Amino acid sequence: MNEARTELAAAGAKLAALGLSPGSSGNLSIREGDRMLITPTGADLGDLDPAALAELSLDGEHLGGPRPSKEFPLHGAFYRRDPATTAVVHLHSRHASAVSCLQPWSERSAIPPLTPYFVMRVGQAPLVPYAAPGDPAQAGALAALDFEFRAALLQNHGPITAGTSLAAAVDAAVEIEEVAALLLGLGQHHPRLLEPTEIHELTAKYGTPWDV
Repeated sequence: MNEARTELAAAGAKLAALGLSPGSSGNLSIREGDRMLITPTGADLGDLDPAALAELSLDGEHLGGPRPSKEFPLHGAFYRRDPATTAVVHLHSRHASAVSCLQPWSERSAIPPLTPYFVMRVGQAPLVPYAAPGDPAQAGALAALDFEFRAALLQNHGPITAGTSLAAAVDAAVEIEEVAALLLGLGQHHPRLLEPTEIHELTAKYGTPWDV
């Protein structure tokens, strides 16, 4: 069995076990050269069959396997933005989805720099304007953003993360959910945010984008 297929199934099981993929929501992909393996439409991330993944070109041509998740254009947009990206994770995790329904903190990050872990594992995460699930226009809007980012919130929908490995993309998805829960828990309080010098120290060390 292809190692990437096994890795994708294991990541799906992990995210489902953490409660971040309710029902048949969410989709994952791994890039292999000029192609991607992506979870099928309607798949339960907790019960993925490594042998039953869809294979697409980076432009979305269906090359094999079952019908892919309708969100494949978003995955392709991340892969085309940055050749170093090798995995994409999109979830409907509860707290991050709730934050996607709020006004963004800034133009370049829907979530403020509340914790060092958000800055060092995710970096700035813009809010991408709403579109119906699977609408290629949303992928176009994501691709058109002219600044660096490896994660975003899809408005009224949920988080999407990219990474140079599947483990990195999964870690970023988990961290977005944690910081989103913290943000919602703070309610109307005005929390201390990380200072610019503190942010710079983290981004310089971990290589995450933050130019808010």
